[in-house]
Amino acid sequence: MTKKLSHIDDKGQAHMVDVGEKAVTAREAVAEAWISLEPATLKLVQEGNVKKGDVFGAARLAGIMAAKKTPDLIPLTHPLPLDSVNVDFEVDEGKSTIIVTATARTTARTGVEMEAMTAASVAALTIYDMCKAAEKGITIKEIKLIRKTGGKSGEWNRG
Repeated sequence: MTKKLSHIDDKGQAHMVDVGEKAVTAREAVAEAWISLEPATLKLVQEGNVKKGDVFGAARLAGIMAAKKTPDLIPLTHPLPLDSVNVDFEVDEGKSTIIVTATARTTARTGVEMEAMTAASVAALTIYDMCKAAEKGITIKEIKLIRKTGGKSGEWNRG
C-alpha cells in the first residue's frame, strides 16, 4: 500500500503542510555525507595545506549557515527556530574518506531532518570546492539521514 504524500493535496497539487495543530516537541536529526578523495588530497586537508585555507573550518561554517537557510533552498519546508546545529568530521584514512556528520536540534511542531541533511550536503560541497584545485575527481556520496527523534512518529534509526 502506498502512503499518501503529505505535501500533495487531493487535486495533486503541492502545498505546505499545516503544522499548526501539531504538538511542540524537542526534535533532533543526524545526517551524514561521505567524501572520497585521493590519499594525497586527504593528506593536504589533514595537514592544513590546502591553498584555500582551513577546509574543516570553512565546511563547518557553510553547513551551519546552510541549515539556517533550508526553507530558502528546499520548497515547502517550514522555517524552524534552530536550537543548535553541529557539523563534525571524521577521517577514515583506510578508505581515503571524510565523513561529515551534521546534527540539528529544534523545539518545534515539525522535524529538523531537512536542516541536518542540508548541513551535511553543503559541508561536503564546501570540502569539494576547497580541494578541487588539488583534485577534480572527488566524489560526494552516501548523503543520508542517520537518525531522528521527536514528534508523532517518535524515534527512527537507520538499521
